[in-house]
Amino acid sequence: MNNPKYLFANWKMYLDYDESVALAKEFTKLKKALNGSIEMAVFPSALAFKGVGEALEKSEVKLGAQNVYWVDKGGYTGEVSPGMFKALGARFALVGHSERRHVFNETNHETRQKMEAVIQAGLTPLLCVGETLGEREKGQAEEVVEAQLRSGLDGLTYSNGFTLFIAYEPVWAIGTGESCDAAEAEKMHSFISRIVQGLVPDHPPVILYGGSVRDTNVMEYLKYPLIHGVLVGGAATKIESWTEIVKNATIIPR
Repeated sequence: MNNPKYLFANWKMYLDYDESVALAKEFTKLKKALNGSIEMAVFPSALAFKGVGEALEKSEVKLGAQNVYWVDKGGYTGEVSPGMFKALGARFALVGHSERRHVFNETNHETRQKMEAVIQAGLTPLLCVGETLGEREKGQAEEVVEAQLRSGLDGLTYSNGFTLFIAYEPVWAIGTGESCDAAEAEKMHSFISRIVQGLVPDHPPVILYGGSVRDTNVMEYLKYPLIHGVLVGGAATKIESWTEIVKNATIIPR
């Protein structure tokens, strides 16, 4: 497959168990109808993880964890390790999502620990980076994103053939309905690509955009060559809007 478009669905805490499993089954129907130009992954809640994994088992839709803890096992109430998710079929794990950083006060150091644990467990991390509105207004967007990238990636060891995934998600666009201008997102993706290739020269990154992505704007993002796909939140929790996102994404050539 050459230059696929990546459509990743982060269901956050929007859906209960039954809703998650039912939606996963609808996702598999969509994937069957595609011509191979789309790579699709779903990030359900930990509660629904096993059920969603079973629903996706015979499909090409991949499974990912929304969050992990960096210790394999132990007395860490409420946490789930990367190895536990992998045992249930996970292929990906989100690391450093803006809500983990800004709602739960996750630091760059903690994000780095999660990156190491995810890679050690044999999963593919999706490292999320992005600036707040205040940081952007002060002209600090690139400085903040570079610090997040360096903390997450510098000195990490990857195996041959490893694909490095990054999501640029400006904090001010997450769940607000105010999406980043597509041309500005492409500019930030170019900056991210340059920094990442300096840190990990043998692994060209796949860079997704996340932040109020909808069926009405997904084509604007995907027409830019350095926006390789999208990480979608609320619009991915309803089959009607997700179907439109998928349909519109297939229109854009790669």
